[in-house]
Amino acid sequence: MSSCTDLVPVQRDDFQGRIPIAHMRHVYSLDAVEKRLGKLPPREHESLRATYERMLEKGPERFQVKPSGLPAMEHLYDELPNFHEVLDDLKRQLALCTDSSDALEITPMLLLGPPGVGKTHFAREVARLLGTGHGFLSMSAMTAGWILSGASSQWKGARPGKVFETLVDGQYANPVMVVDEIDKSSGEHSYDPLGSLYSLLEHDTAGNFTDEFAEVPIDASQVIWVATANDARGIPDPILNRMNVFEIEMPDAEAARKIAAKLYRGIRADHAWGQRFDEEPGEAVLEALGSLAPREMRRALMVAFGNAKLDGRGALEVRDLPEQGQRRTPIGFVQ
Repeated sequence: MSSCTDLVPVQRDDFQGRIPIAHMRHVYSLDAVEKRLGKLPPREHESLRATYERMLEKGPERFQVKPSGLPAMEHLYDELPNFHEVLDDLKRQLALCTDSSDALEITPMLLLGPPGVGKTHFAREVARLLGTGHGFLSMSAMTAGWILSGASSQWKGARPGKVFETLVDGQYANPVMVVDEIDKSSGEHSYDPLGSLYSLLEHDTAGNFTDEFAEVPIDASQVIWVATANDARGIPDPILNRMNVFEIEMPDAEAARKIAAKLYRGIRADHAWGQRFDEEPGEAVLEALGSLAPREMRRALMVAFGNAKLDGRGALEVRDLPEQGQRRTPIGFVQ
């Protein structure tokens, strides 16, 4: 099904000083696509025909990327102090494939924790760290499994699933696939929206994954899966058993202050108006921000910057932050 050719360098500016290297891996068979295309009746199934023609035009080869050495991760330990256990595990798995011909192999991971703790941000940072692309699925918006695995071309408005699109339209054979809020998936009683994940999370069966729309086997065995959830009770045991589960807690007081300070500096650096404000926030502002979840910190800082600007100041004050009654108290796991 799949094959690899020689290693080639892949220059990426956001790879923390490392140059990723990659095999070229076949993610589908051109013969299989041509055979399916040849069976289509004339002037019918135009969407499916366009899909096959796109596959032929793009060709089956994609970069199978891995680091040329153990990538710099210190910035993530500093930026995400409540993810140290996950980062340690990721570093161990990365170390195994460096300086060898082995492909990058990351066990599917589930990040379990309260809303706003930074789970989705972490998943996107993993994609940047590895130098590969990523796909994103919000399971809370799903009403059927076809978003993952496609819907039969016999249905009106049918289209390929996200896994197929990420591999066929992207550049990489091993993208990071983020499955957000996997515990909130819903669907008709007769159809399990997570059904396709049972095979996709298994290396052997994922190598011959068939999207229900295109009906051409795709090699999804190299996809790196990162799922997020608030409550493990909404996730079937067969899914949990296929993943490394990490419980992500809210950062402690000192870690929260560091996150708030980094967010302040990041927002200030990302905007031209940021140069009108002090390089660092005051201690009182950091202490007030420390009671918020990381996601809420950013919103609170944007409000504070606006209030300070209206007041003609270049330094934030506690009174610039949203009122206490407007803040959402960070919550833990559902009891």
